[in-house]
Amino acid sequence: MNIVFFGSSEFATPVLKSLLTAQHKISCVVTQPDSKKGRGLSFTGTVIKKMAQDAGLKVYQPQAINTPEAVNFLKGLNADLFIVIAYGQILSQKILDLPKIFALNIHASALPKYRGAAPINWAIINGEKTTGITIMKMSDKMDAGNIIAQKITEIDNNDTAVTLTDKLSNLAAELLLNHLRSIGNNDYKLTVQDEENVSFAPKLKKEHGLIDWKKSADDIHNLIRGCAGWPGAFTHYQGKLLKIYKAGIVRGSGDEGIRVSGKILEVSREGIVVACNKDNLVIQELQIEGKRRMTVEEFVAGHKISVGEILGKK
Repeated sequence: MNIVFFGSSEFATPVLKSLLTAQHKISCVVTQPDSKKGRGLSFTGTVIKKMAQDAGLKVYQPQAINTPEAVNFLKGLNADLFIVIAYGQILSQKILDLPKIFALNIHASALPKYRGAAPINWAIINGEKTTGITIMKMSDKMDAGNIIAQKITEIDNNDTAVTLTDKLSNLAAELLLNHLRSIGNNDYKLTVQDEENVSFAPKLKKEHGLIDWKKSADDIHNLIRGCAGWPGAFTHYQGKLLKIYKAGIVRGSGDEGIRVSGKILEVSREGIVVACNKDNLVIQELQIEGKRRMTVEEFVAGHKISVGEILGKK
């Protein structure tokens, strides 16, 4: 098959690598334009661009994928199959109609759950115990295409958005390779998504990381894990922004007086225990505004933080 690969982020790299290792024919790699990155704000290509160039593949980086120029370019590739994973632009129906077989998308959830831009983050934030990878035939409606293949995996209690992304990206590569032959031979079954079970995973914004101490310790722990990488979970302490990177849970109240959400109950080198609506959160790794990321032991040694203070107040 003549494959055109669409991808931009780190999540897509295991899939492209597996296609190259299996020596599938890739006539072109489509990825996002170079962008300014780093302290010097120099123009840098995507990780997929670098991988494609290292493999000697043709690279195409349109600013807008649905322009007549881009459509004509892609048409000229005479592709059998488009493979799209974490590309970053929505493809028009004109583009979806170009390949001889179809355009498929690899999505990081067990569709129809968590359609949208941030399925990994929201699955963790919402306390899901399982998620998955779905390969679907693309349609003009976001993540609503008929399912070709799906693989479910467990979300470990210690998984973060970062670790689960790694896990799912490798699962995506494995699942695709297992089904490419049947796709090429027109030997596959399409399953219609159950619209009654649809849920959405919108793109995360910075404000999504704000901790509400009136929620349970489990909910806050899930938020910290689900916002790992970006935007990060945060609260406020003495008027400064306080990011929390790692935490645990202590069951029970541990508070003899009137329970106040966000109240610091205990400070030690092992953790800062904070009251939540239900149970308590133990902060283990954090970063105060203007300082570097620290273990709680380092933080307690260098900052005067006391039992009875309230987190969450600006």
